[in-house]
Amino acid sequence: MDLDLDLPLAGHTIRRVEADAVIVDSTRLAQSFLLSPSTLLSNWPFTTVEQLDDDATRAILALKPELVLIGSGPRQVFVAPAIQAAFLRHGIGIECMDNHACARTFNLLAGEGRHVVAAVLLP
Repeated sequence: MDLDLDLPLAGHTIRRVEADAVIVDSTRLAQSFLLSPSTLLSNWPFTTVEQLDDDATRAILALKPELVLIGSGPRQVFVAPAIQAAFLRHGIGIECMDNHACARTFNLLAGEGRHVVAAVLLP
């Protein structure tokens, strides 16, 4: 039987989610951030789903995602219908989930070579 080493694609990986921070690669982030497999934008100024607006949408769209994950904190909170509609008008899917689920989903999709963007909200 042949065994092949399956190395993950190069790119950012969420290593751990804590109550007040997220570890991306070897960096501890204690403020909200945007993450794609190739880009990390730290100190994103939004801390709750309710704050997400047109500026937030533009920042995410600038990363050219095929799918957007919203990590809404310790529990799942859905974005406003207008925010969902903004992404859907561009043909981009959007999913809202707690930060733990967001981390798992991001790592899985990025590992498949998908251009996913995670907007992870921290207080």
